[in-house]
Amino acid sequence: MKKPYENLEKRKVTGGRRRASRGRRKHERDGYPTETVLGEHAVRVKRTRGGGRKVALVSDQFANVVVDARLGQSKRAKILRVIANPADRDYERRGVISKGALIETDAGVARVTSRPSQDGVINAVLVEGKRAPGGRGPPG
Repeated sequence: MKKPYENLEKRKVTGGRRRASRGRRKHERDGYPTETVLGEHAVRVKRTRGGGRKVALVSDQFANVVVDARLGQSKRAKILRVIANPADRDYERRGVISKGALIETDAGVARVTSRPSQDGVINAVLVEGKRAPGGRGPPG
C-alpha cells in the first residue's frame, strides 16, 4: 500500500501537481535516529505504538565487554575511543557507536554487538586485548 506522502514532490505525467489527500498521522511521522556517542551516560525514552517503550542510548562512557565467552565472563570497561565504524565513514569520523563498531576500551579492542540506539546499552566482544587468567581468552 502506498503511503499518502510518497512521491508528492514529483509531478503527474500530465504535468500537474500532486496534492496530499490528507495530513500526516502520528504513527507516520518520522523520528530522527539516535546516534550514540562517547560521553556522560544519557538515555532517551521513546513511546512506541501500543504504549510500549524503547530506550535509546544517547551517550555513554562504559561498555559491557565479554572477556571470556566460554566461561561467560564479562566486565564493565571504560570506552577510550571509537577506532572504526564499518556502517558509515562519517560515523567513524564523528565517533558514533553503532553495531559492528570497533571501540578501544581499557580491556582492549572490542566490537560492539548490541544496537545502542535501540537497546539502550553497549555490549561488546573482545577482539584483541589482555588474556584472561589461566591462558584463556583472545590472544593479545
